[in-house]
Amino acid sequence: HVQLVESGGGLVQAGGSLRLSCAASGSIFSINTMGWYRQAPGKQRELVARITSGGSTNYADSVKGRFTISKDNAKNTLYLQMNSLQPEDTAVYYCNALPACYGWGQGTQVTVTT
Repeated sequence: HVQLVESGGGLVQAGGSLRLSCAASGSIFSINTMGWYRQAPGKQRELVARITSGGSTNYADSVKGRFTISKDNAKNTLYLQMNSLQPEDTAVYYCNALPACYGWGQGTQVTVTT
């Protein structure tokens, strides 16, 4: 039973940066494509970045050039470096596999103010 624990969110002004972390209780990053998802109030959860088991990355157009996904297989940790944050990035951020086959964690809240 794999557990995912997200952390690193917070309140930041527009243009600022945050680094999110996702710790997994098992060695899942070397065998799965993993992703960072976000859900804004009143909206559906969306995928913003993915990284394959081999390390290839892909981003939603809305975050391309600003967000960077990475992972440390040895530490069972997934990261999301978020730069040039904008108010529209405000959401709860989650990590999971693609498809999302693990239980969702509690997420980490990111709030970007003007």
